[in-house]
Amino acid sequence: MSAPDGSPVGAERSIGQLFASATADMSALVHDEIALAKAQLKQDVKRGATSGGAFTLAGLLLLFSLPMLNFALAYGIRTWSGWNLALCFLLSFAANVLVAAALALIGITFAKKAKKGRGPQKVAASVKETAGVLQKARPHPRPELPEDRVPRAVEAVARSSS
Repeated sequence: MSAPDGSPVGAERSIGQLFASATADMSALVHDEIALAKAQLKQDVKRGATSGGAFTLAGLLLLFSLPMLNFALAYGIRTWSGWNLALCFLLSFAANVLVAAALALIGITFAKKAKKGRGPQKVAASVKETAGVLQKARPHPRPELPEDRVPRAVEAVARSSS
């Protein structure tokens, strides 16, 4: 059996090997955190796009539906109620404004969610925390083994493989 770096299991690794392993792990951690930041930023952009789309639809609905819906609704109200035609047109306009307001509220909701997105800030804080922990890390001193004494891990591997 061998360790991920190719050295036999239980063998003592040199400081250079340990440093290389720690550097590789740190590099992988930074790459993973960058990927996480990109994914969170992508989600925030999607929310912003959804918000913009809802606002656009609200505006287009109000713009294009007003003439057709106002006439149809106003004449329908007049036919049904017999009220003055001007009042019927006002009611028709109010109905269109309510629909546009509902779409605008949907847009506001998604805009707030996109604004609250703190994905990259969370990752940056995590990277700073990791760097702070690594700066404070010191190797633990190991007691010197006598020349004739083999480490226990090597003895255990030797016993289990025979």
